[in-house]
Amino acid sequence: MIIDISDPVYSFSEVMDQADLGKYLAVKECRTGRPRCDAEKLLKIVLFSFMEHGYLSLRNIRKACKTDIRYLWLLDGMEAPSHVTIGTFIRDELGGSIEEIFRAVNQEIFREERVDTEHAYIDGTKIEANANKYTWVWKRSCTRMRDRVFGKVTELIERINAEDLIFLGIRIESREEYAIEYLDQILDLYKGALHIDEGSFVRGKGHHKSSLQRKYQELKGYRDRLKNYAKHIEICGETRNSYSKTDHDATFMRVKRDYMGNDQLLPAYNMQAVICDEYIAAIDARQYASDMECFIPLMEKFHGMYGHYPKYPVADAGYGSYNNYLYCQEHGMEKYMKFTMYEKESRDPAYRDDPFRAVNFTQGEKGEPVCPNGKSFLYKYDRHIKGNRYGRTEEIYECENCDGCPYKEKCSKGEGNRKIRLNRELSQIHKEVLENLNSIHGSLLRMNRSIQAEGTYGSMKWNRSYKRAFRRGLKEVILEFTLIAIGFNLWKYHNKARSREEPAETA
Repeated sequence: MIIDISDPVYSFSEVMDQADLGKYLAVKECRTGRPRCDAEKLLKIVLFSFMEHGYLSLRNIRKACKTDIRYLWLLDGMEAPSHVTIGTFIRDELGGSIEEIFRAVNQEIFREERVDTEHAYIDGTKIEANANKYTWVWKRSCTRMRDRVFGKVTELIERINAEDLIFLGIRIESREEYAIEYLDQILDLYKGALHIDEGSFVRGKGHHKSSLQRKYQELKGYRDRLKNYAKHIEICGETRNSYSKTDHDATFMRVKRDYMGNDQLLPAYNMQAVICDEYIAAIDARQYASDMECFIPLMEKFHGMYGHYPKYPVADAGYGSYNNYLYCQEHGMEKYMKFTMYEKESRDPAYRDDPFRAVNFTQGEKGEPVCPNGKSFLYKYDRHIKGNRYGRTEEIYECENCDGCPYKEKCSKGEGNRKIRLNRELSQIHKEVLENLNSIHGSLLRMNRSIQAEGTYGSMKWNRSYKRAFRRGLKEVILEFTLIAIGFNLWKYHNKARSREEPAETA
């Protein structure tokens, strides 16, 4: 009787009771020490805090469990857990089962709300990582400095061979690149051949180092620097060019909220979400800024949760790539993702109908492109499309003769005969995408995407104050973002239920 009947806790309990989330929590025996807290009750207070606040610190959850009657009702007589217990529960028990819990909550909400999962609105945003500002490590810089050290090691080895080892008939082989193990062998050889005793090395001001000590310590310093560079390059991996020293999984990206005001890169994660009827259907977090590479993993997550791919995936120009279009075609999805030049193709007739664009050239009798001056373009070779996962290629053509052409200035600014590259399959896909997006159905989908996808991120950031990650590491960030998504869906479910009840109460 104390809790108001319109309170969110009732909508929350309705979903929790129907979803039966207890089966996703591991039951562990505790034979010694204090009895374990009830995992289902802990899960309820954690999810309810994310539902109501967007994000609530562990200490504030603990405080709410002691002072808020709704949390006391959810605990049902259990003693309020400490912030350490809540943090351990989130990290250890929810870390492995959070995706199953997310799917179970969504299935219950989607069943009640009859959510359409065939229309999926996709968007991404950059969320700043919980990392310090000036902790960047750049892969290219490390590679460049490593190559310089290679050159210095070669010079030092040549000096050692000429000045020290030549009298012993020993020669150290120099190389273009040096492995750490090879430098360790050189140090052992140098130390053993000349009987170098590191304990006799002098240090400090006023002491003169011998030539052997200087060379030995210089080589050892180069080895340590190469170890450091190798560690940085290994952490970056093949797909990244930077990382943060305080969060190795974070990558430096451009974020919209540049509070430093100097257009500086900040450590961040690329958060991806699929929105269906204003609910978050699937989420993902990636370590690179490009949205194009995020589409396929996100769709695979969606398929894993719901057993099918959305028929109409709608996204902005950041997702429209050759790989993604072929992936949609392969899995029975319609092509409703803008490509890079979509706006110009749609709104600029001068660009779209430009007769000097290769895609607008007429075709000759043998299918070869023919320019406005009537010159045929001769086939030269096929070139592999960079990054294409399906083995597709593009064709390279060269004009038979551009000398004396009256359209030379308009057609080509380069010298010699003009060369063009054609990807007929991609050009056909672009025409299909234009037809889809410019149709009445496509216009409605584009409008809905801007409302639902961008509106979800706007509500999450500004209404629910989630503008920066609180946890560190990719797995922890995905865990945190999934909890945010579950809370958002429960909050949206409550608001929709209240909006349906209010007219009846008014009447």
